[in-house]
Amino acid sequence: MTDTATPPRAGRREWAGLAVLSLATLMITFDMFVLLLALPHLSADLRPTSVEQLWILDIYGFLVGGFLITMGSLGDRIGRRKLLLIGAAFFAVASLVSAWSTSPEMLIASRALLGIAGATLAPSTLALISNMFTDPKQMGTAIGMWAGSFTLGAILGPLAGGLALQYFWWGSVFLIGVPVMVLLLILAPILVPEFKAPEAGRLDFTSVGLSLAAVLAFIYGLKEVARNGFEVVPVTVGVLGIVLGIIFVRRQRSLSDPLMDLTMFRSRSFSTMLVGLLLYGMVGATSMLYITQFFQSVAGMTALESALALLPGMAAATISAMVSPMLGRRFRPAYLIGIGLFGVVATFAWFTQISATSSPVALIIGFAVIGACDGPLLALGTNLVLGSAPPEKAGSAGSLVQTSNEAGAALGVAVLGSVGAVIYRQELAGQIPAEVPAATAQAAEENAATAVAVAAELPVDVGTALVAAARQAFADGLNVFSAVSAVVLVIAALFIMIQLRHIPPTGSEEGAGEETDGSTPDDEPSAEPVAKSSTS
Repeated sequence: MTDTATPPRAGRREWAGLAVLSLATLMITFDMFVLLLALPHLSADLRPTSVEQLWILDIYGFLVGGFLITMGSLGDRIGRRKLLLIGAAFFAVASLVSAWSTSPEMLIASRALLGIAGATLAPSTLALISNMFTDPKQMGTAIGMWAGSFTLGAILGPLAGGLALQYFWWGSVFLIGVPVMVLLLILAPILVPEFKAPEAGRLDFTSVGLSLAAVLAFIYGLKEVARNGFEVVPVTVGVLGIVLGIIFVRRQRSLSDPLMDLTMFRSRSFSTMLVGLLLYGMVGATSMLYITQFFQSVAGMTALESALALLPGMAAATISAMVSPMLGRRFRPAYLIGIGLFGVVATFAWFTQISATSSPVALIIGFAVIGACDGPLLALGTNLVLGSAPPEKAGSAGSLVQTSNEAGAALGVAVLGSVGAVIYRQELAGQIPAEVPAATAQAAEENAATAVAVAAELPVDVGTALVAAARQAFADGLNVFSAVSAVVLVIAALFIMIQLRHIPPTGSEEGAGEETDGSTPDDEPSAEPVAKSSTS
């Protein structure tokens, strides 16, 4: 039943608190992007093996994804602000250890701690926002700003990291986050009120272990399949993750205080938008991978130039995420999301015509269009998920938003990334010059970057021909990936527009209940939070 009472509007303190919470979300993507720039420098210093280098890159994302469900539920139980502060303190400590790591093993361990700490940030901040902003229109705006913080972190990461690396050693990129976390530790207790579920049950550690093992195994399997193909070990690990996930779900049904409340999925808005976010995560993460590879391996741009070329798109995404909630007050969210996704579809249709001789400006513009069009999905979609969940479950709901994004990204790189890789190998195989040695040809078939590298060791005319063939083969793979992505997004757009067409504009008084399980509508956010709150 929808409460007809007017929810209280947030004041200056809440908006100032939102700025503090946005700092935490900004650091999640910031930390990912600065490492990419620092990797060549730290590799020259610490001399990690190829396997250690992959773990340095991957361990942060693995553990963020693995601990999201646990941290979302834990925040609901012990207090969302308390968990955020604990996570911020550990994030600062892990950043210091990462900066002064003296071995690959030490850096991997500190990055693992960063991942666990990072898993507390997104669900805690999103859950706190849902309690601080109970007016639907204000909550939509706040979530838009929260979503924009992720892309803002991706913008500032390469810039700040590039400046730090120009004047200091590689560890300096990790130190940038320390003062941010210290500021969060000082200001959050002053500006952000505490919230926790009024009748929080005990934490089921068996469920914690199952969720962690399931997510880690599944994401690891997908990443390794994307990297090395369908080998026995990663496929087995991935399947094990699925089995553990099924066991986890069955256990939640039998618990009186489950780690993840499956009844939330009865809400059509909740379940539809999680599927939509997962599908878009598949395409969005993989498209960035393709675009950056095109910049470097086809257009011959440096890593820094490639990062700067992404900035217009990220700026557009930041603005779009912040503007979308305002549009959501006048138009139905399903239609805004659907139109935005069709804008992304049009861009991918354009990308099917990209060739090896195309200017990188085409991809820069296309990526900016994508950023401008995906704001409604990320901002309004997140708002729909959070607004559909009971206030006392906001932490769990927030963790599932991020889990959908993480799982979608891993699934996209594994599946859609493999589609382009297969096309690349097939197209290149018939175009490799006969003068290229067999071992060199085999290496060139791995990816375009390797092809460009090994071509430098060949006679000029043969190497030039190999590079031209590899670049065109990569463009052909990009074309097919873009076509498949367009189809996936058409399905996602139609699914959302049909399923959620009845949801009114944000804050509208138009009657718009939804049937969740054939009984009562529960899609409208509660007017008053059920959760406990305090100002200290």
